[in-house]
Amino acid sequence: MKKEKTLKVTWVKSAIGYNKHQAEIMTALGFKKLNQTRILPDNASIRGSLFHVRHLVEVVEE
Repeated sequence: MKKEKTLKVTWVKSAIGYNKHQAEIMTALGFKKLNQTRILPDNASIRGSLFHVRHLVEVVEE
């Protein structure tokens, strides 16, 4: 059985001072607090969202 690829994403920088759309992307990804870590599926839609906020997050492939 194949193990589904995941991404370990940590929110490391505040979205204050950036485009409002970027803060909305962080909320859509499920983040509520700074320094929170989420395990997300590795797919095109998640990667596209992370591309827009790549300066705010740290991503580790698992």
